[in-house]
Amino acid sequence: MDYVGSEGAGLEVGTDTAAPVMHVITNFAASGGAETMLARLLAATSEPAIVVPLIGVSERNLSLAGRPDVEYHPLNARGAVHMPGAIMKLTGLMREKRPRAVLCWMYHAMVVGTLSARLAGAPPVFWTVRQALDDPRSLTRSTRLAVAGARMLSSRAAGIVYNSARAREQHEQYGYAARFGKVIPNGVVVPEQADPTPRKARVFGIAARFHPQKDHLNFFRAAAQMAAQFPDARFVAAGFGLDDHNSEVLAMIEDAGLDPARLKLLGELRDMGDFYSQIDVLVLSSRTEGFPNVVAEAMSHARPVVTTNVGDAALVVADTGKVVSPGDPDALCDAMAEFARMPPDQLADLGKRARQRIVANYQVKHILGEYQEVLSQRGPA
Repeated sequence: MDYVGSEGAGLEVGTDTAAPVMHVITNFAASGGAETMLARLLAATSEPAIVVPLIGVSERNLSLAGRPDVEYHPLNARGAVHMPGAIMKLTGLMREKRPRAVLCWMYHAMVVGTLSARLAGAPPVFWTVRQALDDPRSLTRSTRLAVAGARMLSSRAAGIVYNSARAREQHEQYGYAARFGKVIPNGVVVPEQADPTPRKARVFGIAARFHPQKDHLNFFRAAAQMAAQFPDARFVAAGFGLDDHNSEVLAMIEDAGLDPARLKLLGELRDMGDFYSQIDVLVLSSRTEGFPNVVAEAMSHARPVVTTNVGDAALVVADTGKVVSPGDPDALCDAMAEFARMPPDQLADLGKRARQRIVANYQVKHILGEYQEVLSQRGPA
């Protein structure tokens, strides 16, 4: 089913403002960083845009974008067997809609979008890479194949946007070659107010979909150690698959030795603001990331962060949080314990400085102009 509005909305490039930018994304029904960032960009502008997900569209992302005039054309390509058909459908859409630029989000979309644009004779195709290659083993086989396929097509891209400096360095070393590469970090919608009340750090939260690269077992093991040291410490986990009905999650919690009574599983949330208000410290336990949205979002709510050293997480946190090596629950626990022992006033001051850092460097309204600049570039001759 297509979701077609009356006018279109999106990013403006060049001088032909009547022609849309076409965004090709792997799945606009998911709730990850790429989908959230695209929705925020759409919400921040009023120029014509078309969104073509290889899979589907969710009400959550439609609501985040808040643009009934954007056209959505989901291709419902679920699996490799449907990809040839998706390429032909997308080729037809490009010929019909005549976009002034195509922006492909994530690896599968980069492959399909580039091949379709080649067939359609479409204008410049740009890629946006949302993932570093810290630990390729944590990626699915399908994603690893798409990473390799995109490398072979990368010279066809007019330019590549990376959401972290580490992602750019790693992909270029791997062989990604486009006319230019540019780092544009994710943008955050900063809440007007944040709770500055000094308090002890006793509630530690993680917000990430249940996926190997997020390494929830690392978090659960660190939480079990924390629970033994601090009888009043509690833990909260939000994200798709993090609920009491997921037997794999429950087995992981048991394997980690964490008392289920100390942990609240919230599942996927629509209101992340409520989640940040519940916690005192955010924890990111990932094996690999690009620019983790959740880190910047928590900081914008004046919440300090403990993060593994993945993607550009350490750059975002700087001196307002704690950074540890991936896959080390002992180190993760030690960093959490440092916050737990911190006087309330000192913790509150860290939270304020974290929020100030996001306001100064990572607001979505500042990021928008950088995307517009990229999309105004001419493609290769």
